[in-house]
Amino acid sequence: MSFGRPPSINVGFKPAPPDRGSFPLDHFGECKDKMKLYMDCLRQNSSTSTPCRALSKDYLECRMQKYGMSTFCDSWFTLLFRGLMERDDWKNLGLANVQQGREEKRS
Repeated sequence: MSFGRPPSINVGFKPAPPDRGSFPLDHFGECKDKMKLYMDCLRQNSSTSTPCRALSKDYLECRMQKYGMSTFCDSWFTLLFRGLMERDDWKNLGLANVQQGREEKRS
């Protein structure tokens, strides 16, 4: 036991992937363009997401395509940077009936 220094918080700590409903930040900007289109749509439609659902689907598709693309061997690094979003069914995300690539503007 060492007095005078803080205890080591890394002993036995293992990082875990995020819970459902949260996902890692896009540190490398791989889907930044799609995110900006979606955010612009929200601004144009007074933060109403319904007209922007197709852009939301495009953004999530981009994140799911980037999942698991890391080729690093270090398990800690792979766990943190293994991808942006795990592939999931559109019906689970509430976007099954939305066609990709279509933006609708509110009048």
